[in-house]
This record gives sequence, C-alpha cells and structure tokens, in this order.
Amino acid sequence: QLQASGGGLVQAGGSLRLSCATSGIIFSINAMAWYRQAPGKQRELVATIASNGRTNAADAVKGRFTISRDNAKNTVYLHMIRLKPEDTAVYYCAADRFGRTANPDYWGQGTQVTVSS
Repeated sequence: QLQASGGGLVQAGGSLRLSCATSGIIFSINAMAWYRQAPGKQRELVATIASNGRTNAADAVKGRFTISRDNAKNTVYLHMIRLKPEDTAVYYCAADRFGRTANPDYWGQGTQVTVSS
C-alpha cells in the first residue's frame, strides 16, 4: 500500500528525491513520515508531515531535507540536498491516521540511499 522509490547511489553534496506512492488508504487524512535505518543502527524518524501540511524534521537533516505531500497523487516526497555519507541508510515511508510516530499504521518497503564520500 506504500511504495517507496527514488533511492540510489550519490556522491556527497548531491541530492535525491524519494517518493512514496500510496494506495488503499485515505491519503489526505493521514500524517506521513519518513524514517531511515543505517547498518547496525536503530530506525530513526527523519521527517513528518501532518494532514494539514505542517512539517517537522530531525535536527540532523534540518535545512537539507524537505518533506512534502501531493494529496492529488496520494504521494509523499522527501527532497534531500547536500547529502552526507552519514545519510546512508534504508529509507522507509509510513502513514498514520493520528500522526503517531512510534508505531504508525502502515509501513512501506525501504529504498536504499547510499552517499559516497
């Protein structure tokens, strides 16, 4: 129901845009989020966007990553610029009707982002 795409290999300083297309949920009423999990580390919350468009981002990515949503396309995006090697991780999207981030209703499969130095 959540299909993430857009990952890849990029050099440090480069940019990528991740997409997460959804189906089977009422996208417009769901809060959406991006998480990431680096090898050997716990999954961490990267950015969130509420149904009203309000956004939040982790300190590590503020000023570099932007989350956005297109309710007409049932898709959430993560635009990443000035990428760093420490951004290397599998990125996951998630949806939750109430904006819960600890255990959201729905998860997408991950998309790998690798940033080379």
